[in-house]
Amino acid sequence: MGKKYRFYDPNQELLIPPNIHEWLPEGHLAFFVDKLIDNADISSITEYYERSDRGNPPYNPLMMTKILSYAYCIGMPSSRKINKAMYEDVAFRVLGAGNFPDFRTISDFRKIHLGSLEELFSQVLHLCKEADLVKLGTVAIDGTKVKANASIDKNYCHETLKEKEERLRKIARDIFEEAEKVDEEEDRIYGQDRRGDELPEGFRTKKEQLERIRKAKEIIERKQREKKNKYDKKMKERAEKKERKHKII
Repeated sequence: MGKKYRFYDPNQELLIPPNIHEWLPEGHLAFFVDKLIDNADISSITEYYERSDRGNPPYNPLMMTKILSYAYCIGMPSSRKINKAMYEDVAFRVLGAGNFPDFRTISDFRKIHLGSLEELFSQVLHLCKEADLVKLGTVAIDGTKVKANASIDKNYCHETLKEKEERLRKIARDIFEEAEKVDEEEDRIYGQDRRGDELPEGFRTKKEQLERIRKAKEIIERKQREKKNKYDKKMKERAEKKERKHKII
Protein backbone atom coordinates (compact mmCIF):
# COMPACT_ATOMS: atom_id res chain seq x y z
CA MET A 1 0.00 0.00 0.00
CA GLY A 2 1.38 3.39 -1.02
CA LYS A 3 2.20 6.17 1.38
CA LYS A 4 -0.77 8.42 2.22
CA TYR A 5 -0.28 12.15 1.83
CA ARG A 6 -2.29 15.15 2.88
CA PHE A 7 -4.86 16.22 0.31
CA TYR A 8 -3.43 18.31 -2.52
CA ASP A 9 -5.26 19.41 -5.65
CA PRO A 10 -4.08 22.73 -7.13
CA ASN A 11 -6.96 22.63 -9.63
CA GLN A 12 -9.68 22.31 -7.01
CA GLU A 13 -12.19 25.16 -7.09
CA LEU A 14 -13.22 26.70 -3.78
CA LEU A 15 -16.87 26.07 -2.93
CA ILE A 16 -17.01 29.10 -0.61
CA PRO A 17 -15.29 32.40 -1.53
CA PRO A 18 -12.32 32.90 0.82
CA ASN A 19 -12.03 35.85 3.19
CA ILE A 20 -8.73 37.40 2.11
CA HIS A 21 -8.10 38.73 5.61
CA GLU A 22 -7.71 35.14 6.78
CA TRP A 23 -4.67 34.75 4.52
CA LEU A 24 -2.52 36.68 7.02
CA PRO A 25 -1.95 36.09 10.74
CA GLU A 26 -3.54 38.43 13.22
CA GLY A 27 -1.27 41.35 14.07
CA HIS A 28 0.39 41.52 10.64
CA LEU A 29 1.87 44.89 9.63
CA ALA A 30 -0.38 44.98 6.54
CA PHE A 31 -3.46 45.18 8.78
CA PHE A 32 -1.86 48.03 10.74
CA VAL A 33 -1.13 49.97 7.55
CA ASP A 34 -4.61 49.17 6.25
CA LYS A 35 -6.26 50.73 9.31
CA LEU A 36 -3.86 53.68 9.36
CA ILE A 37 -4.71 54.71 5.81
CA ASP A 38 -8.42 54.02 6.31
CA ASN A 39 -8.35 56.63 9.06
CA ALA A 40 -6.05 59.08 7.26
CA ASP A 41 -7.12 62.16 5.32
CA ILE A 42 -6.26 61.51 1.65
CA SER A 43 -8.61 64.16 0.27
CA SER A 44 -5.70 65.97 -1.39
CA ILE A 45 -5.21 62.80 -3.48
CA THR A 46 -8.84 61.97 -4.19
CA GLU A 47 -9.61 65.55 -5.25
CA TYR A 48 -7.18 65.11 -8.14
CA TYR A 49 -9.41 62.38 -9.58
CA GLU A 50 -12.68 64.09 -8.70
CA ARG A 51 -11.66 67.01 -10.92
CA SER A 52 -11.08 64.73 -13.93
CA ASP A 53 -13.60 62.64 -15.84
CA ARG A 54 -11.34 61.56 -18.71
CA GLY A 55 -10.22 58.04 -19.52
CA ASN A 56 -10.93 54.77 -17.77
CA PRO A 57 -11.79 54.67 -14.06
CA PRO A 58 -8.55 54.94 -12.04
CA TYR A 59 -7.49 52.54 -9.33
CA ASN A 60 -8.90 53.46 -5.94
CA PRO A 61 -6.50 56.02 -4.38
CA LEU A 62 -7.04 54.42 -0.96
CA MET A 63 -5.77 51.06 -2.25
CA MET A 64 -2.84 52.66 -4.07
CA THR A 65 -1.83 54.60 -0.96
CA LYS A 66 -1.98 51.46 1.15
CA ILE A 67 0.24 49.37 -1.11
CA LEU A 68 2.81 52.16 -1.44
CA SER A 69 2.85 52.80 2.30
CA TYR A 70 3.23 49.11 3.10
CA ALA A 71 5.92 48.66 0.44
CA TYR A 72 8.01 51.53 1.76
CA CYS A 73 7.49 50.34 5.35
CA ILE A 74 9.10 46.98 4.48
CA GLY A 75 11.90 48.55 2.43
CA MET A 76 10.58 47.91 -1.09
CA PRO A 77 11.11 51.11 -3.13
CA SER A 78 10.95 49.52 -6.60
CA SER A 79 7.63 49.94 -8.43
CA ARG A 80 8.46 46.82 -10.44
CA LYS A 81 8.91 44.75 -7.30
CA ILE A 82 5.68 46.15 -5.86
CA ASN A 83 3.86 45.15 -9.05
CA LYS A 84 5.36 41.66 -8.83
CA ALA A 85 4.40 41.43 -5.15
CA MET A 86 0.79 42.29 -6.01
CA TYR A 87 0.60 38.83 -7.60
CA GLU A 88 2.97 36.83 -5.42
CA ASP A 89 2.95 38.31 -1.89
CA VAL A 90 -0.02 37.54 0.36
CA ALA A 91 0.14 40.88 2.22
CA PHE A 92 0.03 42.86 -1.03
CA ARG A 93 -2.82 40.72 -2.32
CA VAL A 94 -4.76 41.42 0.85
CA LEU A 95 -4.19 45.16 0.54
CA GLY A 96 -4.85 45.10 -3.21
CA ALA A 97 -8.10 43.12 -2.81
CA GLY A 98 -8.08 41.84 -6.38
CA ASN A 99 -6.43 44.85 -7.97
CA PHE A 100 -3.16 44.51 -9.88
CA PRO A 101 -1.84 47.94 -10.97
CA ASP A 102 1.18 47.68 -13.25
CA PHE A 103 4.53 49.15 -12.27
CA ARG A 104 4.11 52.23 -14.46
CA THR A 105 0.78 53.04 -12.80
CA ILE A 106 2.38 52.64 -9.37
CA SER A 107 5.31 54.86 -10.32
CA ASP A 108 3.07 57.53 -11.86
CA PHE A 109 0.79 57.55 -8.81
CA ARG A 110 3.79 58.30 -6.59
CA LYS A 111 5.03 61.06 -8.91
CA ILE A 112 1.62 62.73 -9.26
CA HIS A 113 0.92 62.75 -5.52
CA LEU A 114 4.47 63.05 -4.24
CA GLY A 115 3.87 65.93 -1.83
CA SER A 116 0.72 64.43 -0.30
CA LEU A 117 2.26 60.96 -0.04
CA GLU A 118 5.43 62.23 1.63
CA GLU A 119 3.40 64.07 4.25
CA LEU A 120 1.11 61.09 4.78
CA PHE A 121 3.99 58.61 4.99
CA SER A 122 5.80 60.72 7.57
CA GLN A 123 2.64 60.41 9.68
CA VAL A 124 2.63 56.65 9.08
CA LEU A 125 6.24 56.47 10.26
CA HIS A 126 5.37 58.55 13.30
CA LEU A 127 2.57 56.18 14.28
CA CYS A 128 4.75 53.14 13.56
CA LYS A 129 7.42 54.66 15.79
CA GLU A 130 4.93 55.23 18.61
CA ALA A 131 3.75 51.62 18.21
CA ASP A 132 7.37 50.42 18.52
CA LEU A 133 7.21 48.86 15.04
CA VAL A 134 10.41 50.68 14.07
CA LYS A 135 12.25 49.57 17.20
CA LEU A 136 11.13 45.97 16.67
CA GLY A 137 12.38 45.97 13.08
CA THR A 138 8.90 45.41 11.62
CA VAL A 139 9.21 48.65 9.67
CA ALA A 140 12.40 48.51 7.62
CA ILE A 141 13.55 52.11 7.79
CA ASP A 142 17.13 50.93 8.24
CA GLY A 143 16.88 49.13 4.89
CA THR A 144 16.79 52.42 3.01
CA LYS A 145 19.85 54.40 2.03
CA VAL A 146 19.16 57.17 4.50
CA LYS A 147 21.91 58.44 6.74
CA ALA A 148 21.31 58.27 10.49
CA ASN A 149 18.22 56.07 10.15
CA ALA A 150 19.80 53.53 12.47
CA SER A 151 19.73 56.12 15.25
CA ILE A 152 16.06 57.04 14.88
CA ASP A 153 15.39 56.17 18.54
CA LYS A 154 18.36 58.08 19.95
CA ASN A 155 17.91 61.35 21.82
CA TYR A 156 14.18 61.52 21.22
CA CYS A 157 13.63 62.68 24.79
CA HIS A 158 15.76 65.76 24.02
CA GLU A 159 13.88 66.74 20.87
CA THR A 160 10.78 68.82 20.57
CA LEU A 161 7.68 67.39 18.89
CA LYS A 162 8.30 69.65 15.90
CA GLU A 163 11.86 68.36 15.54
CA LYS A 164 10.59 64.78 15.66
CA GLU A 165 8.09 65.51 12.93
CA GLU A 166 10.73 67.23 10.79
CA ARG A 167 13.06 64.29 11.22
CA LEU A 168 10.39 61.78 10.19
CA ARG A 169 9.36 64.00 7.28
CA LYS A 170 13.00 64.04 6.15
CA ILE A 171 13.15 60.23 6.37
CA ALA A 172 9.92 59.97 4.36
CA ARG A 173 11.28 62.37 1.74
CA ASP A 174 14.52 60.40 1.45
CA ILE A 175 12.58 57.14 1.06
CA PHE A 176 10.53 58.61 -1.79
CA GLU A 177 13.66 60.00 -3.45
CA GLU A 178 15.25 56.56 -3.20
CA ALA A 179 12.15 55.04 -4.80
CA GLU A 180 12.43 57.51 -7.68
CA LYS A 181 16.09 56.67 -8.23
CA VAL A 182 15.38 52.92 -8.17
CA ASP A 183 12.59 53.28 -10.75
CA GLU A 184 14.74 55.44 -13.03
CA GLU A 185 17.60 52.94 -12.86
CA GLU A 186 15.30 50.01 -13.60
CA ASP A 187 13.76 51.94 -16.51
CA ARG A 188 17.26 52.32 -17.89
CA ILE A 189 18.07 48.63 -17.44
CA TYR A 190 14.80 47.00 -18.50
CA GLY A 191 13.13 49.65 -20.64
CA GLN A 192 10.04 51.76 -20.03
CA ASP A 193 7.50 48.98 -20.64
CA ARG A 194 9.15 45.87 -19.18
CA ARG A 195 9.18 44.65 -15.60
CA GLY A 196 12.41 42.72 -16.18
CA ASP A 197 11.39 39.25 -15.04
CA GLU A 198 9.09 38.32 -17.93
CA LEU A 199 9.55 34.92 -19.50
CA PRO A 200 10.85 35.10 -23.09
CA GLU A 201 8.56 34.66 -26.07
CA GLY A 202 7.43 31.08 -26.45
CA PHE A 203 7.24 30.44 -22.70
CA ARG A 204 4.30 32.58 -21.59
CA THR A 205 1.14 30.52 -22.18
CA LYS A 206 0.49 27.08 -20.67
CA LYS A 207 0.40 25.60 -24.17
CA GLU A 208 3.77 27.12 -25.04
CA GLN A 209 5.29 26.00 -21.74
CA LEU A 210 4.08 22.40 -22.21
CA GLU A 211 5.47 22.37 -25.74
CA ARG A 212 8.82 23.69 -24.51
CA ILE A 213 8.90 21.07 -21.75
CA ARG A 214 8.09 18.32 -24.28
CA LYS A 215 10.89 19.48 -26.58
CA ALA A 216 13.33 19.82 -23.69
CA LYS A 217 12.53 16.26 -22.55
CA GLU A 218 13.05 14.99 -26.09
CA ILE A 219 16.46 16.69 -26.24
CA ILE A 220 17.48 15.28 -22.85
CA GLU A 221 16.31 11.78 -23.78
CA ARG A 222 18.12 11.97 -27.13
CA LYS A 223 21.34 13.03 -25.44
CA GLN A 224 20.98 10.24 -22.89
CA ARG A 225 20.48 7.70 -25.71
CA GLU A 226 23.51 9.06 -27.55
CA LYS A 227 25.55 8.87 -24.36
CA LYS A 228 24.40 5.29 -23.72
CA ASN A 229 25.09 4.27 -27.34
CA LYS A 230 28.53 5.79 -27.11
CA TYR A 231 29.17 3.94 -23.86
CA ASP A 232 27.86 0.64 -25.27
CA LYS A 233 30.01 1.06 -28.37
CA LYS A 234 33.06 1.73 -26.24
CA MET A 235 32.39 -1.30 -24.05
CA LYS A 236 31.84 -3.47 -27.14
CA GLU A 237 35.11 -2.30 -28.68
CA ARG A 238 36.90 -2.98 -25.39
CA ALA A 239 35.41 -6.51 -25.22
CA GLU A 240 36.36 -7.21 -28.86
CA LYS A 241 39.87 -5.97 -28.24
CA LYS A 242 40.16 -8.16 -25.17
CA GLU A 243 38.85 -11.17 -27.13
CA ARG A 244 41.36 -10.63 -29.95
CA LYS A 245 44.16 -10.40 -27.40
CA HIS A 246 43.17 -13.77 -25.89
CA LYS A 247 43.07 -15.37 -29.34
CA ILE A 248 46.61 -14.22 -30.11
CA ILE A 249 47.83 -15.66 -26.83
